[in-house]
Amino acid sequence: MKIEFLGHSSFLITTSQGTKIITDPFDPGGYPGQLNYGVYSEPVDVVTVSHDHADHAGVKALKGSPVVIKGEGKFAAKDAQFLGVGTYHDDAQGAKRGKNTVFVISADGLRIAHLGDLGHVLTPDQAAEIGNVDVALVPVGGYFTIDSAQAAQVAQQLDANVVIPMHYKTRKCNFPIAGVEEFLRGKTNVVRTGGSVFEIDREHIPAHQIVVLEPAL
Repeated sequence: MKIEFLGHSSFLITTSQGTKIITDPFDPGGYPGQLNYGVYSEPVDVVTVSHDHADHAGVKALKGSPVVIKGEGKFAAKDAQFLGVGTYHDDAQGAKRGKNTVFVISADGLRIAHLGDLGHVLTPDQAAEIGNVDVALVPVGGYFTIDSAQAAQVAQQLDANVVIPMHYKTRKCNFPIAGVEEFLRGKTNVVRTGGSVFEIDREHIPAHQIVVLEPAL
């Protein structure tokens, strides 16, 4: 499986059978001057949308006729299965920013959790429903989502072998959120790839690594 960080909270997950899954695509017209990532230009098969804010729900900008997966429940498309677990975009049970869906993507014998704009530490029931994961794609920037300390706690709740940070300030993101360095501070298990792609398979799963990817778009 190949996991490519497109930018912000969007990843392109390509299975061994060639299925292309995009998480939380960015709408280029949603936040002019605030988010300046590009749009993925190739056709895709499946899209997951954690919530309907423009920096996560830019489905119309994508090519192809992808299956769009939203909300809680179990879904299947191509060679992948999807579990949507209901959470919140804030620490007030949605009163500030509404609901958020965590998606667990199962393919190639791996479980990948995309946490969307999670705004709180998981409850025991939520953590149990999600289950342990091989890779957790975790927001770390704070303000709109969990912050660096909460992100570390959530990664532990899910017993993630690999944590890939997302939703943090970069030269293409002017949101009032923290950069990735705050999340990495004091941690010794950090791998900086220098690129946008991380490859993983069932036989070669790292043990508790934080993998920092560079945005591709």
